[in-house]
Amino acid sequence: MTSAPRPFTAEARQRLFAAFAVPNFKRFVSGQGISLVGSWTETVAQAVLVLQLTNSAKAVGFVTAARYLPVMLLTPYAGLIVDRSDKRRVLILTATCLAMVSLLQGAMVLTQTITLPAMFLFALAFGVLSALDNPARQAFIPEMVGTGLIRNAVTLNSTFVNVGRAVGPIVAAGLIATIGISWCFLVNAGSFLCVLYALATMRVADLHPVAPTQSARGQLLQGLRYALTVPEIIGPIAMMALIGTFTYEFEVSLPLFAHVTLHGEATTYSWLIGAFGAGSVLGGIYCVVRPETGLPRMVRAALIYAAGMSATAMTSSTAVAVPLLILVGFASIMFITTGNSTLQLVAEPRFRGRVMALWSTAFIGSTPIGATIIGYIDSVNPRLALMTGAAACLAAALVGTWTNRWHR
Repeated sequence: MTSAPRPFTAEARQRLFAAFAVPNFKRFVSGQGISLVGSWTETVAQAVLVLQLTNSAKAVGFVTAARYLPVMLLTPYAGLIVDRSDKRRVLILTATCLAMVSLLQGAMVLTQTITLPAMFLFALAFGVLSALDNPARQAFIPEMVGTGLIRNAVTLNSTFVNVGRAVGPIVAAGLIATIGISWCFLVNAGSFLCVLYALATMRVADLHPVAPTQSARGQLLQGLRYALTVPEIIGPIAMMALIGTFTYEFEVSLPLFAHVTLHGEATTYSWLIGAFGAGSVLGGIYCVVRPETGLPRMVRAALIYAAGMSATAMTSSTAVAVPLLILVGFASIMFITTGNSTLQLVAEPRFRGRVMALWSTAFIGSTPIGATIIGYIDSVNPRLALMTGAAACLAAALVGTWTNRWHR
């Protein structure tokens, strides 16, 4: 005889959303959530615009690479800057500058003066600012909620990030089909106001700041050496380096997959990336309900990721690709959230900015290499580009399994 499921009580809800009881965190996530809808609206628009200007998958790959090249080159040092700085002030600076970049780009698209070289320059500017913004945002979460709520806060933040991933492409499709692609960039510029408002109105006295690291020689290498000695830090980073380079290149692989393989229209890509985002939201909810950290869960997520990518690569139907990409999104956020939470909990506070910078480099900074490679493979065969991503997931699962055995 099976027992009846326990009701979802008010106490259970309070436990699942515990970090939202912290006003600063709730304000921060709300602002970031709205801003990320704008960011993904712009991300979709950028890929569509480059395809409209060039009709070239390689051009999409090169622009995407330009967007993330500074992240690869600058993020490790940016992590040290974050460890030495007031993280809230860093985020105010980056949000202001990112808004200005999107505003100028939108104005050029609106006035039909945008060119491919200009898009490269905007992509580089975005990358420079993101190199500083990403580790600052990650390292700021523990300062808002304290050590006891880190896992819950990271999971909730990741879930809301992926709400933006799900909603942004839908907004982009609507704007492109109605008032024009330029408004995708202008909407993103306006969305940063929500971030700035959240940061400006925080109760500074309620934060849990880590004492800034005093400037000294060799601190960058010191952080790297520290990461290399902790299996539960270097293992997730190595796994993410593989997946970030070859799998998480959807801005490059999905536009041509939608156009060539699925014979879709401009909005087909939005449906595909929206399905991925919807799956990410479901994965985030799962991680909230079933919180877990460590390499074993990352290995399981990588295997599900590989299966979903392989199945997507073999389909020729949008109706089949959409639910498969929901599975891919589910596995993706399960992998990312588990890795992020693991690093946040394991890393010593004085090294947290540099550790999260290494994570950002593996996740986002690997894109210039991956986008170029996947862009080339994509131009030959979009299915092969997705299969390459699936193979990287399998390789990551092997790395995680080996590292976990070494750790034991």
